[in-house]
Amino acid sequence: MVGSRTRKGELKMRGFFLGASAAVLAFMGSASSFAQGNNADTYRQLDLLMEVFERVRAEYVEEVEDEKVLEAAINGMLASLDPHSSYMGPESFRAMQVQTRGEYGGLGLEVTQENGVVKVVSPIDDTPASRAGLKSGDYITQIDGSPVLGLTLTEAIDKMKGPVGAPITITVVRPVPDEEDEIFDVDLVRDTITLTSVSHRVERDAVGYVRVRTFNDQTTRGLKEAIADIEKQLGPDMVGVVLDLRSNPGGLLDQAISVSDAFLDQGEVVSTRGRNPRDTKRWHATPGDLVNGKPVVVLVDAGSASASEIVAGALQDHRRATILGDGTFGKGTVQTLIPLGAESALRLTTARYYTPSGRSIQERGIEPDIEVTQPRVTASGRVLKPRRERDLLGHLRNEQLLKDEANSEQSADEAAEPSPDQSSDQSGAEDAADVSPAEVIASTKEPKSDEAAGDAAPQMTEETAEGSESEQEKGDYQLNYALDLLLGVRKAVEEQTASADIKE
Repeated sequence: MVGSRTRKGELKMRGFFLGASAAVLAFMGSASSFAQGNNADTYRQLDLLMEVFERVRAEYVEEVEDEKVLEAAINGMLASLDPHSSYMGPESFRAMQVQTRGEYGGLGLEVTQENGVVKVVSPIDDTPASRAGLKSGDYITQIDGSPVLGLTLTEAIDKMKGPVGAPITITVVRPVPDEEDEIFDVDLVRDTITLTSVSHRVERDAVGYVRVRTFNDQTTRGLKEAIADIEKQLGPDMVGVVLDLRSNPGGLLDQAISVSDAFLDQGEVVSTRGRNPRDTKRWHATPGDLVNGKPVVVLVDAGSASASEIVAGALQDHRRATILGDGTFGKGTVQTLIPLGAESALRLTTARYYTPSGRSIQERGIEPDIEVTQPRVTASGRVLKPRRERDLLGHLRNEQLLKDEANSEQSADEAAEPSPDQSSDQSGAEDAADVSPAEVIASTKEPKSDEAAGDAAPQMTEETAEGSESEQEKGDYQLNYALDLLLGVRKAVEEQTASADIKE
């Protein structure tokens, strides 16, 4: 039997329920448009929700916490939308604010949720998670012996965060192709996770290497400081810059825009489009190029997501940089934080990102101009297949892909043998559309062939992947390819200059 509740408790519950109802109605637009719509069924469903809630409160075998039950209802609603919409309670909301500022106590993991468990998108460099050897694609099934199945992603993240110095044990399932999954426990100690988003160094006495790990409030400033230091070291001898966005899960939209703007003089950087066409927003670059037009190579992989894809897409569309590596993650959606009171918020997917040329990043990602595959290899020598947005249950579809699929099905149904001339014309059009610009090379008027460059990419060996730290550094074939590309540009320029001098 349910015990009696005080009037104060009833008012608290009612206030929370009204807040939850407001969150539900927020999905439906303004009150006027909601009232004008066909809302009879919706009101009946809301009445049903309230009836179920009251039944649970009154008749469940144990007394329940009103807020806990209502939060579960909200989370269930959001989980039916897409993998990135969620409700943020007071603790998770505060944690998000701390993380955005660039520091929090935890393990150093970027995660998502799949099949009810936590999936690692990527570990953050130099954190307990990365030092323990956690990898992209790992699944976390238990935290301190308690299953994560049944928890929301926010709840699981909250359990992994905590006071600095506090121990934690997580159970990891690592998929292994054609073999049984590896299952093991990892003991870690929570640490202060300072999201130093930018690091840099000079490579081969000629190239500036800048790694951007995440896009937080410090990123643009860190990028400018990194370029300034590289230019101080190299002076006029700086050939170009490698911008490494691999395993960068994204972050703040404004930082992605400003990082893109740093290398662009003009033009659109990115646009976002929501359900209402009037909500379309566009951002444009301002005059000024941080490296004064010198060649840029951007490194990407399956762990490059969201804000990373905005930068790669903008620089690719403007032919300002050569994109090199693997296809990116494909998270092309905008999440808006909608405050619900002073201490909680709704993290709701409200729009999609589009590159300057109008490409949707969602599900498709950014395809590199030059594909250089660098497999992830397990200790047993097995190559892991990276997971992307399109592998997540409930992910939003790419509108253009849906149209292409529909057109393909229609064409198959109406199939008629094309004439040889028609076949030839179509083939040529497809070939022309598939050519990707490698602006670094084109800017020096050196003959380019992305296809040839891709064929020449060195192949990774298992021995190198499992070797010492120095061997692994030598085995970064994507970086080495980028460096060779930039140094090849310098050589081409020198040869052209020498040839011009001889002619004169």
